[in-house]
Amino acid sequence: MSPSAAGAVVGAVIEERNPVSMRLRFHTSLVVAMTLALGGIALGGAPPIDAQPLATAGVAATPTSTAGSKSTTVVNPREEDVTYSNYTFRDGETLAQLRLHYALLGTPHLDRNGQVDNAVLLLHWTFSSSQDLLSPEFQEALFAPGAPFDVNRYFVIIPDAIGHGRSSKPSNGLKAGFPQYSYDDMVDLQHKLVTETLGIPHLKAVVGMSMGCMNAWQWAEDYPDAMDGIMPIACFPAPISGRNLLWRRILVDGIESDPAYDDGNYTQQPPALAEALNVELMMINGVSNLQTEFTSPAQVDGYIHGVDSAATGFDANDFIYAFNASRSFNAEPLLGTIKAKVYAVNLGADEFYPDSLQILEQDMPKVPNGRYVVLPASVDALGHSAMEHPDIWKAQAANFMKWLGE
Repeated sequence: MSPSAAGAVVGAVIEERNPVSMRLRFHTSLVVAMTLALGGIALGGAPPIDAQPLATAGVAATPTSTAGSKSTTVVNPREEDVTYSNYTFRDGETLAQLRLHYALLGTPHLDRNGQVDNAVLLLHWTFSSSQDLLSPEFQEALFAPGAPFDVNRYFVIIPDAIGHGRSSKPSNGLKAGFPQYSYDDMVDLQHKLVTETLGIPHLKAVVGMSMGCMNAWQWAEDYPDAMDGIMPIACFPAPISGRNLLWRRILVDGIESDPAYDDGNYTQQPPALAEALNVELMMINGVSNLQTEFTSPAQVDGYIHGVDSAATGFDANDFIYAFNASRSFNAEPLLGTIKAKVYAVNLGADEFYPDSLQILEQDMPKVPNGRYVVLPASVDALGHSAMEHPDIWKAQAANFMKWLGE
């Protein structure tokens, strides 16, 4: 976007950074996420863990500041499960035992009123989990001493969204009989985890990428007093539509039309799943990066075969449910009601949420206290998948946290 266009947007902040010094490589973390998804525990495979208050959930609260006692390494995460019995979704469907997995970093700090005042909720993207956000890359960029969410200062909460990671999902056994959860249900469960299980009524910030980006918008509207600010990364507050909606429906229809899918009652993964995953990976990558990485049919064939092999570790029902969960998302009508500070970050080379549509630029002036950044295409040539590399947007995260402290 040109400087003149930026000046016409009320309250907008457009920042440019020097191009990241990194070798552009083909994105493979989704394939890694497929493998991580196998680590999910089947429903009933472990004894239920009832919702617990903060003091008994394996987290020790402290009424004093941790300043002056910084460690030189990132604190090891504490990973927990909580099970909610007879949980009712927004559409009325129920699940007898709903498990939510989450990870915790850092230590909660209590203010003078005995309330936690340093909690940051970090939300992952589709087909991801807390494990991706605990990687060395994320720890170094976001959680290390001096980083935007330095765990010596902040208490970071990273849940596995329902349908993802080690939280309850269709592949646990119910298959297509699993409740048809939505993004609204994801956010309700995240809120339940934060307020009831962890006993934290107010968050410093909600930060989310892609699916988590849309969840962040929902947090600001569904629970307007629950946080100081949100940082949605790589999405629009508008409903998923146009090409973004079309390709999602094509992939889902391709799997459901495969005779091997058998209405979700398959015993082996349908072949259409591998085809869908290949298209998914192509779509989330940057066009310029694909041009650089694939210069011969042999390279492409080798990559396709690799994804085909990885698809055996993924689940078609989990895939379909995750895509369908976005069906009711639409944050546009209530943008003017948001009380929290909003610092939105989009990516200039993102083909999912292309800046050429100017949707973010049109929507952000409706937010009472909002700023936004569109990173130049030279910085984020990885396309939509650039949001999975926090070094690309950590400067904006630092600016966001500084703004919250003003």
